[in-house]
Amino acid sequence: MFHSFTRRTGLAIAATALAAMAAMPAAAADWKPQKPIEMVIMAGQGGGADRLARLFQSIIQKENLASMPVLPVNKGGGSGAEALRYLSDNAGEAHKIMATLNSYYTTPIRNDIGVDIEEFTPIARMALDTFVLWVNADSDIQTLDEWVAAVKDAGGTWKMGGTGTGQEDSLVTAMLEDTFDLDITYVPFKGGGDVAKNLVGGHIDSTVNNPSEQMGFYNAGKSRPLVAFTPERLAAFPDVPTASEMGYDLVYWMQRSFVGPKEMPAEAVAYYTEMFEKLSQTEEWQTYTADKALMADFLTGDELQAYFLEERAKHAEILNSMGEGSS
Repeated sequence: MFHSFTRRTGLAIAATALAAMAAMPAAAADWKPQKPIEMVIMAGQGGGADRLARLFQSIIQKENLASMPVLPVNKGGGSGAEALRYLSDNAGEAHKIMATLNSYYTTPIRNDIGVDIEEFTPIARMALDTFVLWVNADSDIQTLDEWVAAVKDAGGTWKMGGTGTGQEDSLVTAMLEDTFDLDITYVPFKGGGDVAKNLVGGHIDSTVNNPSEQMGFYNAGKSRPLVAFTPERLAAFPDVPTASEMGYDLVYWMQRSFVGPKEMPAEAVAYYTEMFEKLSQTEEWQTYTADKALMADFLTGDELQAYFLEERAKHAEILNSMGEGSS
C-alpha cells in the first residue's frame, strides 16, 4: 500500500511538473514589463551611440513595440565603466537593458572594474556601424595619400579627434599610425557629436567619426570623407574608396547591440528579443541604416554571445599591441 501510494504520488507530481513546463512558453509570451524600461547608454549625449539609442526609443514608442515607456539614461563615465558597473550591480533585473558599443569590450580590458561581460545576457545585435576618415571641407587634402603626407609634415602635431582613450576612435587612429608609421596627437572628447563639431570648427585636423555623427556637416558641405574602413564602398559615399581597395588592411566595425544584466529572467529576454526583432523590420530603421551607412545585421542568443567573446579577444590583441591592456 505504501509503495503504491508513493508511486501514484510521484506520478501525480511528475504530471503537474510536465503541465507547468508545457505552460511556460505561453507564460513567457504573456510577460510584460511592469514599470518603465531603463535603456542605459554606455556613452555621453550627442554621439553615435546616444543618437542611435534614442532613435530606437523613438521607434519603439511610435510602433508601440513595448507596453511601458523606454527611458534612455546616459552613463558614459570612464569610457562606459559607469554603465558596465551599473548593469553588473543589477543582476536579475528585468527592466534594465543596455545599448552597447565596442567599449563594451575595451573598457573592462583596459581597466580592472570587476566586470566580466560574459556574465551579461545577450539580447540583440542591430547593426554594425562603420568608420570613415574625415577632414574639414576647407582643407586642401583630397585623398588618403595626401592626408598621410600632411600628417608626416606636421611632425607629431597633427590633431586627430576622437571619443575617449582606448576606445574605438583611438584604436582606428593607432591602426593608421602603425600602417603608415605616423605620429599623431590624439585629442579625446566625451562624444562623437563633440568630435564632429570640433572638426568643422577647425580645432582638430581630422576624425574617424561614424558617418551618422558627421552626416549633417557632410550634407552641409563642411566636412570631407577621404577613405572608408570597410570591406566594400559604402552606398552613402559611392565615390569614397576603401582602404582595402587601396591595398591597406584597415577594416574596423562598431557593433550596435543590446544586453541585459546577469540572470535576467528568460521571459524578459524573450520579450526584448522579440521587441528588437520587430524594430529591425520597421521601414524607419531600414531607411536609417541605408542613409547613415550602417550594416543592419540582426543577431541574438548564443550566436550573439559567441560574437561578443570573439570580438573581446580581438580587441585584447589590439590593445595589448598599443600597450593599453589592463594594468
